[in-house]
This record gives sequence, structure tokens and C-alpha cells, in this order.
Amino acid sequence: MIALLLFGSFFLFLGLGIPVAFALGLSAVVTLVTTDGFQVLDVVPSVMFPSMSSGTLLAIPFFILAGIVMQYTGISQRLVDLAFLIFGRLRHGLAAVTIISAFFFSAISGSGPATVAAIGAILIPALVRHGYQKKHAVSLVAASGSMGIVVPPSIAFIIFAVVAAEFGKISISRLFIAGIVPGIIMALAFFIAALFVPRVRELAGLPVRATTGAEAGAGSTSTAAGSDSAGNGGSGASVAGDSAAAGKTQLLTTNGKAASASSGSTGSGVGTVDPTVTDHHDGGFGEFMSALVKAIPGLLIPVIILGGIYGGIFTPTEAGAVASVYALVVGVFVYRELSWKDMPKVFLESGVSTAVIMFIVGVASLFSYVITVEGVADRISTAVLGVTDNKYLILAAITIILLIVGAFVDAISAFYLFVPILVPILIGVGVDMTTIGVFMTVNLAIGLFTPPVGLNLYVGAGIGKIRLEEVARGIMPFLICAIIALLLITYIPAISNWLPDLLGVG
Repeated sequence: MIALLLFGSFFLFLGLGIPVAFALGLSAVVTLVTTDGFQVLDVVPSVMFPSMSSGTLLAIPFFILAGIVMQYTGISQRLVDLAFLIFGRLRHGLAAVTIISAFFFSAISGSGPATVAAIGAILIPALVRHGYQKKHAVSLVAASGSMGIVVPPSIAFIIFAVVAAEFGKISISRLFIAGIVPGIIMALAFFIAALFVPRVRELAGLPVRATTGAEAGAGSTSTAAGSDSAGNGGSGASVAGDSAAAGKTQLLTTNGKAASASSGSTGSGVGTVDPTVTDHHDGGFGEFMSALVKAIPGLLIPVIILGGIYGGIFTPTEAGAVASVYALVVGVFVYRELSWKDMPKVFLESGVSTAVIMFIVGVASLFSYVITVEGVADRISTAVLGVTDNKYLILAAITIILLIVGAFVDAISAFYLFVPILVPILIGVGVDMTTIGVFMTVNLAIGLFTPPVGLNLYVGAGIGKIRLEEVARGIMPFLICAIIALLLITYIPAISNWLPDLLGVG
């Protein structure tokens, strides 16, 4: 009865349009008052404040600050430029550029929506100009951005380690390392999905083929219109003007400009340059080295974080502080795109983001407290294990539950909701804590781009100026491949445990 009241009121509040954080808090309060009376309300602050003041959670504001600073300094543009020079010549090069850029920016931001905002403003217009339908361009960026909570440093892993600590030993360091291989598998899944996405010429029944230099002609150069935008949560040098109507293909280059390949006659009689092929800029060794040098300061951030943690130099919380200081030094003294007058805006934005997360942590911990104190978790665990103790069936059932929940609830709230219920069940059937943490996080990462409420879809649709319904129609190839990757990660524990075991991270 208590479980029905708790979860029933929660979903009722969600149905009434109340934000998830408030729905969690209100349903917990309603359950407490109903079962124990109004005098029990003094427990609310005594549960919320200690949960928000946990020393382990101090890593979150540091990683948020580091991510926001690097967004303001244009690191996403530099990562895209480098990836473009390496992979841009390939037939599906721009899809590879998108996924690789998202992977590396995920290792800076620790957030899915922040990753989408940072790379989406650059790559969604470029993907569209290169023949991808807008719904597929937005879908690719939204799906790739989900790696933000899997690739370390991950805010989701920090939360899981805190919530699951009472059920078994698990360190944030181990979860960080454990997320690397699953992150790579997700990246490969998204690239495979991109191979099956038809582009403009393919939809018209025309072959996609390489464009020769003679066909491209002597291109003119137009300056990209873009600036670091706090409004979309990330740096956003976007490529200026869609010139597809003029028969030109605009390309990103390392100096932040867009090279235009003029229309020309083709041997097949099509009459225009193939808009689906990346006609690379010069891309010589000198240009590659220039892009590499510009990107190195950003690429070093995950190296510093993971290297410092693995080397025993500092804890994950200290790693966040080091990353923040390093980001500020890079932004002010290396890239020189962050001035001292920008600091109040940067700290305000990071402070607001931190406050939102900490509020969710507070109310979600209250919800979790009710689940534990009222014995809801124990009763559900006993009921599930009474039906079956088959590990594979339980994993399949939990996967379905989390995929559905992840489409409506953010990862932080979901951890506080379901860790007290699911972790005892999974431990009872022999699943280790590392696999549980990665398995649950990847599930919820997929929820970030699952209709109807996937947050990455909303961010991507806003950047691409496209209706959410259209994006939902384009997301299916990426969703299917992501679920296949999830099943591999779920049923092969070595995927999560191999690297931390190899490195001896406990």
C-alpha cells in the first residue's frame, strides 16, 4: 500500500506537469504525512541537507565549472577541426567527426545535454549541408551526446557511487575507468547506425560518390558566423549560411571558416557537386599539426583527470578542482578567449547548474529515504526474487524498466529512485557493483535520446530548429543500435570490468 501511494503520487504529479524534482519531493512528503502524520515533517531537512553536503558530491561543481569554462573557450570547435582533418575525407567522415567530437567533449563536460549544445551548433548545420536529412543530423548529435554521462568524468557515476555505497563497496575511480570501454562501444554503435541512414542523393536514387578536385573547382571562402554562446550551454561557432540552394558545399576548416566548393558539371550528368561528400580542404601535414596543437590543451583535460586518479596523485574530487584550475588557465592564458570580465558570468552559470543538481539530489534522497525506511525496497526485492532468481531474466526485466523510466526521468533522480530497489536484487543474483553501475548508467544514457521526453532530443531540436516529432522519427536507427550495445554491456561483465581490473583500480 505504501509503495502504491509513493509511486502512484509521484507519477500523478508527473502527469499533472509538475517537474520531476518537485514531484519526487511532494510524493515523499505525501507518503510520510499519510503514514506518520505531520509531526514527521521535521525529518525532511534532516535528510535533504546531509545528502547535499556530502564531501564526495563536491566533485560535481568542480567538473561543471571545468566544462563550462572549456565551452566558453571554444574547445568544441577545435576538437571538431582536428577530427575533421583526420576523418573528413571518408564517405561517412562527417558522421565519424560528430561521434568522435562528442566522445572527447563528453570527457570534458560530464553531461549529455551540454555535449549536444557544444557540438550541435557546429555539426548539425554541417551534416545537413552534406546531405543528411535534418531529422537524422539532429538525431546523430543527440544520440552521440548521451555518451556525456558514460565517458569519464561522469556526474552520473559520482551520484551512483554515493547512492549505492550502503549496498556494496564501489569507488568513483573504478566507475570512471569502467565507463571508457562501454563509451567506445556506444560510439561504434552510433557510427554503425549512421551507415544505414540514407542521405539526400541516396533517397533520390542517385549514387553517392567522391567529388574530384576538378569538379569542386576553385572555391571561395566565407567566414563562419559563430560565437561562444552561453545561451545554448556551450561554445557554438556555427557555420554561416546554408548555401545548398546556391549549389555549394560549405566545409569546416581549422581556422573557423567555411570553404565553399563551387557547383560544377559531373561526369554522370547530375550537374552539381555532390552535397553528400566531404570535399576536404587542403588538409596537409602543416594544417593537421596546427589543428592538433590548438586542440591539445582540451585533449589533455581527460588525460589529467584520469591519469591523476589512476596514478594516485589525487582523488576524483581533487581531480575536479585541478580540472577547473587548468581550464581557467587554458581559457585565460593559452586560448585567450576568456577574459576576467567573463568570470562572473562563468561562475554564475556553473553555480546555477550546480544548484539545480543539488536540489534534485536533496529531494531524490528524501524519496530514497522513504523507500528504505518504509521497507518498500525490501518488499519489492522479495517479490521479484520470489518469481524468479534467473539472473538473465532479471537483467532483461530491469533493462526494460530503466529504458522506460530513462525516457521520463533524469539519471540523478532515477538513481535515487531505483538504486535502493534494484541494487539489492542484482547483488542477490550475483551481479557485481561495477557492472550494475555501468549497466544502469548506459540505460539512462539511452533515455536521454528516447522520445518523448529525452532531454538531448529537446536540446538538439532547438539547435536544429526542427519539431520534436520529426526528430523522433529519425532517432530509431540510433536507438536500435544503442540497445544492442546495451545488451552487450549488460550480459558481458568483462566489458565494464576488464580495464579497471587491468589497471588495478579498486
